[in-house]
Amino acid sequence: MAGSLGKRWRSEVFAWGLLAPSLLFLAVFTFYPIWITGVQSFYTKNLAVREPVFAGADNYSQLFSDSLFHKVLINNFWYMLGTVPGALALGLIFALFANRALKLRGFVRVSFFYPNVIPMIALANVWLFIYTPEYGLLSRLTDMIGAGHTAWLGSEKWVMPALVVMMVWKEAGYFMIFYLAGLQNIPNDLYEAAQVDGVGKWRVFWRITFPLLMPTTLFVLVVALTNAFKTIDQLFIMTQGGPNNASNLLLYYIYQQAFSYWDFGAAAAATIVMIAFMLLITVLQFVGMDRKIHYR
Repeated sequence: MAGSLGKRWRSEVFAWGLLAPSLLFLAVFTFYPIWITGVQSFYTKNLAVREPVFAGADNYSQLFSDSLFHKVLINNFWYMLGTVPGALALGLIFALFANRALKLRGFVRVSFFYPNVIPMIALANVWLFIYTPEYGLLSRLTDMIGAGHTAWLGSEKWVMPALVVMMVWKEAGYFMIFYLAGLQNIPNDLYEAAQVDGVGKWRVFWRITFPLLMPTTLFVLVVALTNAFKTIDQLFIMTQGGPNNASNLLLYYIYQQAFSYWDFGAAAAATIVMIAFMLLITVLQFVGMDRKIHYR
C-alpha cells in the first residue's frame, strides 16, 4: 500500500514538474497582468493626476455611460457575428476540399493557408489598395459591370463588411488546419458503411462528418471568438476607427483611452470588461455545446 502511494506521489510530482514552466509562464504573463489591470481599473490615473487616486467604481460608471463605448460594443458584436461564422464555414469548406485525393493537394493546402502567414500590417496595406476608390482592384471590377465606385472604407454602411471580408479571408486557412486534423481522425469505416448502405453525401456530412467534428468546432470557435476581440492592427492602417467610429472596435478603443487620451484608469476598466465579456461567451459556448459533442 505504501509503495503504491509512493509511486502515485512520484507520478504526480513528475506531472506537476512538467506543468510548472507553463504555469509559471501563465502566472507571469497572463494572470499577473490581469490582476494589475483589475487593480488599476479602480484608480484615477491620467495626465491630470500625478499619482493614482482611488476612485472606486467611477471608471466603470463613466465607461458604461459613454455613448462611444456603447457604439464600440455594438461594432464589435457585428464584427464578431460576421467573422466567426464566416471564417469557420469557409475554413471547413477549405478542409473538405483539401482533404480529397487531389494531385495538387499540397499546393492547394498551402494556397489556402498562405494568407495567414502574411503579417497583418502587410495584409492591411494590400486590402487598402483593393478597397481604394477609382484605382483599387474592387473599383475596377465594379467599373467593368457598370456599378460605379464605392468608398468601401469611407462609408459607415460598408466599412464593417469590408473589414469582415478581409478577416474571413485571412483566418479561414488557419482554421482549415484544425478541421483537416479533425477530418483525418474520423475512421474510414464509417464512410464505407454509409456507402454500402447507399447514404447520400449530404446526409453523410450531417450525420457523420459534422457531428464528429464538433470537438474541433468548439476549439476553433473559441479561437475565432478571441481573434474577433484582439485584432486591431488593420485599423491603424485602414480606417483609424472611422468613419465616425463606424469601424472602431473594443481593443482599439482601449488603445485610444490609454495612448491617445492617456487615461489608464478608463483603459484598465474597459480591458476588464472585455475580458469578462469574452469569458462569459466562452463559458456559454462550452455549456451549450458540450452535450452535443461526440468525443469518441
